[in-house]
Amino acid sequence: MSITHYALAAGIAALITFVLAFAILKLSHHYRLYPQIRERDVHTTPTPRLGGVAMFIGIVAAFWVASQLTQFSLIFSDPGPVIAILAAALLIVLIGVADDIWDLDWMTKLAGQMIAAGILVWQGVQLVTLPIAGVTIVPPVLGLVLTVIAVVLVMNAVNFIDGLDGLVAGVVLIANVVFFAYSYILTTTIQTQSEYFNLASLISAILIGACVGFLPLNWHPAKLFMGDAGALLMGLLMAASAVSVTGYIDTGVITSGRLLLPAFIPILLPFAVLIVPLLDFALAVIRRLRAGKSPFSADRKHLHHRLLDMGHSHFHAVLIFYAWTTVASVGFLMFIFIPPWAAITLLFAGLTGCAVITLAPLSRRKRIESAVQRADARTLALTDADQLDPLDEASNAIDPAEADRALPVDSTPTSPTQIRPGRAS
Repeated sequence: MSITHYALAAGIAALITFVLAFAILKLSHHYRLYPQIRERDVHTTPTPRLGGVAMFIGIVAAFWVASQLTQFSLIFSDPGPVIAILAAALLIVLIGVADDIWDLDWMTKLAGQMIAAGILVWQGVQLVTLPIAGVTIVPPVLGLVLTVIAVVLVMNAVNFIDGLDGLVAGVVLIANVVFFAYSYILTTTIQTQSEYFNLASLISAILIGACVGFLPLNWHPAKLFMGDAGALLMGLLMAASAVSVTGYIDTGVITSGRLLLPAFIPILLPFAVLIVPLLDFALAVIRRLRAGKSPFSADRKHLHHRLLDMGHSHFHAVLIFYAWTTVASVGFLMFIFIPPWAAITLLFAGLTGCAVITLAPLSRRKRIESAVQRADARTLALTDADQLDPLDEASNAIDPAEADRALPVDSTPTSPTQIRPGRAS
């Protein structure tokens, strides 16, 4: 396997995606091809949502260039899986664009996603074997069902986190860098050169390029969104890559414990790199079903919304998602290189660090509330006619300690009316 040729495919995807995304941005503003701000949206300026179209065309162009290279001839000797992947991608993009324009009902979108997954299965992109009790051959019907469920699950998980600038593109970029590294290592380790395995590596490389080309226009403040078309497309191709690698590892060489663990990684790694989106998806489904709503109805209670409500800035919230994705995916990959106890230790340490960073605003808010509640009523008296919420005033301080110093603690209020209660108390 030559990384140079994969880099070429990724570069083509990045270049085409960036050029077309810029063109779509200009056309969208010229013809006002953007929806109005919704109640659940974080952004405040109407922004075009057709970036997924540019990503799709960039991906198709990269596949075409790869098909012209002799190094990838093994992949395209049987064009069925590639054609199925691109056909399913086209269907998903059309559904996503229609949803971005007309807001399709959830049953229509789910039906389209299942058809797209069925197209993959039709051309053999499905689970065939699982590393359970050695190596277990999955019955065709069960493999079909599991593949459709996995593809639909990953598509929606990725789509559900598409709420902050640069979030999906960055998470998918990190995930595919790790997955490409895994596929490269597994190829050179067990000498597997099957078309399916190489197809998985090619998909990962092209996804990396598409995300790199799109991020400059999607970084905060975003000028262009990928929309449902882009988010569902990313999920579909990630699922297809994982399924391709899972079912077609050379089972004849996976006999020792050392090589048996990598056989589980194709199952674990996609869930590891999507641990946050999958968690968000599960919580959203439970939340909406308990409220008697459709599991695909929209709301403003996703994890990225909660991070903002906790006090994280937009930039910090995105970086937190990146951190969780990196720690989880790299942590699982470490099981191939180091003893399990060491990998578990590193994974636990990384996840603990992410948890501390994620919850940091809560402790800061508690310290601010404590400072306000201990404040002298005379300090809170305002000469201005407009009374400010003291908790809001304290929360704007650069540091909680400064807020504490600004609000003396040598006395306590003598009357409940002397201090207005803070909104966050």
